[in-house]
Amino acid sequence: MDEREARMALCCAVEPGSLDATAAVAEHGAAAYLESLREPGSRSRWARRARVLDLEQVRRATRSNRLRFVIPGDDEWPDALDVLASGEPVQQMGGLPFGLWVKGEASLAGLTDRAVAIVGSRAATAYGQSVATDLAAGLGVHGVGVVSGGAYGIDAAAHSGALATATPTVAVMAGGLDSPYPPGNATLLQRIAGQGLLVSELPPGEHPTRTRFLSRNRLIAALCPATIIVEAAWRSGARNTVSWASACGRIVLAVPGPVHSATSVTPHRLIRDAEAVLCTGVADVLELVGPLGRQPPSRPDQHRRLDDLSADELAVYEAVPARGEIGTGELSLRAGLSLGGCLAILDRLSDQGLIGHGTDGWRLIGRPVTRAGD
Repeated sequence: MDEREARMALCCAVEPGSLDATAAVAEHGAAAYLESLREPGSRSRWARRARVLDLEQVRRATRSNRLRFVIPGDDEWPDALDVLASGEPVQQMGGLPFGLWVKGEASLAGLTDRAVAIVGSRAATAYGQSVATDLAAGLGVHGVGVVSGGAYGIDAAAHSGALATATPTVAVMAGGLDSPYPPGNATLLQRIAGQGLLVSELPPGEHPTRTRFLSRNRLIAALCPATIIVEAAWRSGARNTVSWASACGRIVLAVPGPVHSATSVTPHRLIRDAEAVLCTGVADVLELVGPLGRQPPSRPDQHRRLDDLSADELAVYEAVPARGEIGTGELSLRAGLSLGGCLAILDRLSDQGLIGHGTDGWRLIGRPVTRAGD
């Protein structure tokens, strides 16, 4: 049996994220480890699965569902996943996947080379869904793709935001790609497969379980240089993805939310404990994941015309009423300046187009800025 077939068989026989199995494959190779599982004396928990496996049936299901099986060394295998071979385990899981089933026309390595993960609560608020959609759409405008888990809530909002800007997006699933999960997202997952990719390390016919969701999260985190958590309760799958991102040495960003919202607990805690960088928009993400040496995205100019005024000039300007006109004498009194000094400043402010002289005195021109107290 060749390496590809052995890895496909191991994906069917061994639960994802098994530390002992991935270590054995790293040391002895996939074919040798599979053969050891099939030996009559094997006491491995995966031995029975390996012996009864009908690999030809798996191949047929792969072909009939228009899937392909990708393994390390293939052109479209993402090098970013290699960090899992040596990274720290999370909840006693870890290791490089033996292979991945992929659905869609694009290259997995190509789509994830410049992408970020966006994760969060399934029970997302309208605020969280709006933020996730806007982030994904805004990143798409800058050519940055999105990786998520295809679930309800934040995942679905992130995928939808990417699709809205015709940006390829990748959904990493916790079950076989022959059956959409959750069923309510079937249409969305079909769109993702058409414009991006569906990915799973489980063969067709396998259903999601709690542990499979947790092991799936390591792929989402490892595939991208950064993971953004939008909303999540204290104990959640999204929090688990953040743990994987940290274990893989990836950047973690967290979106703040209402302080009374239970779904803001995890993002706020991560920011407070310096486990995540505050994320308020696309510019924050691009600044962290952009190539070294690239000019960071421009931010709104915070400079105001009044910033260039001296203290006395600002005092005179602030003394001019928001509405109506004021005489020079009253103005000098309000500003606390001599009449001559006030006149000189009024001339300068007038030359700058900030104030003008009307019928009954001085007045503001055009309200160029908002002043304190206005």
